[in-house]
Amino acid sequence: MAEYTGFSKTTISRYFSNPDSVTLENQDKIAHALETLNYKENKLARVMANGKTEIIGVIIPNLYMHYYSNVLDHIISTYEKYGYKFIVFAGKDDADVERRYISELLAYKTEGLIVLSHTLPSKELSAYNIPLVTIEREDKYVCSVNTDNYMGGIQAATILSKSGCDILIHANSDVPEDVPAYGRIKGFKNFCEKNKCDYNILIRDFGKTYDENYAGIKNMFEETEAKYINKTVGIFMSNDTHANILLNIIIKKYGKLPDKYKIVGFDNSPISKEAIVPITTVGQQVDKIADEAMQILTVQINAFKKRKPELLSKPIHKVLTPILIRRETTR
Repeated sequence: MAEYTGFSKTTISRYFSNPDSVTLENQDKIAHALETLNYKENKLARVMANGKTEIIGVIIPNLYMHYYSNVLDHIISTYEKYGYKFIVFAGKDDADVERRYISELLAYKTEGLIVLSHTLPSKELSAYNIPLVTIEREDKYVCSVNTDNYMGGIQAATILSKSGCDILIHANSDVPEDVPAYGRIKGFKNFCEKNKCDYNILIRDFGKTYDENYAGIKNMFEETEAKYINKTVGIFMSNDTHANILLNIIIKKYGKLPDKYKIVGFDNSPISKEAIVPITTVGQQVDKIADEAMQILTVQINAFKKRKPELLSKPIHKVLTPILIRRETTR
């Protein structure tokens, strides 16, 4: 390349590592030479030279929950805009496994982390001293992007109330108050109490696999059937995967979604639209969540690249507005 263009190896190297340091005229000459010679950049050599892998690690709890696969899809899609590649691990709620994953990512000189898993506390994550952003989890000591879950809980309760339900039910796990999803419980409850709606909050551990989820939701449905025989029941599930499971259980029994049941999910993951009866859901703006996460991560990465690496004075927290999407399960 140097021989073909007549430029020094240093100039060629600066074209790749810091193109603004090369004049526009010389950039054009080098770009033309690259095209003529059908040049393929040696990424490994570049990493060894400057220590920048352009790789981001992503840790998610699992892939069977449609929300996590949807977020992951949008994160990966940011490559064209930000230029980062991704290594993905599913932690499966095992703290020791996730620590091992993080250690391996650090050994590969990963430039940043995106964490959706709830297993490790944010204080421990912050101690790794690496650019990091979390999504929809406890975030006191780290940067984060979350949805306004409290507003989402209100939206869900509102649509069920307007759909003529006699009893409003919200099914969720025992979410700690410092986890964003707790806002769904609080918003739902506050709406019902303020508007004097008959309601019930069902705190259940539906398990960690699809089969466990199905069994737990079926038991919940059977209890609901027995308790509210002559009432129109509105059920707000904590995510679209669970809402779809509930919908399938009801349809298996009745052959359709009877008028006495109204269902609302949360996330607007693809399953909510593709379900046999499209599911009303509180939509998270997943495309914006992924983009905001990469923006925040890029700010941190650029600060770390300085001659004297800098840490943010305090974590950045972005909260995005949910959008209620009304479909067939509340009509």
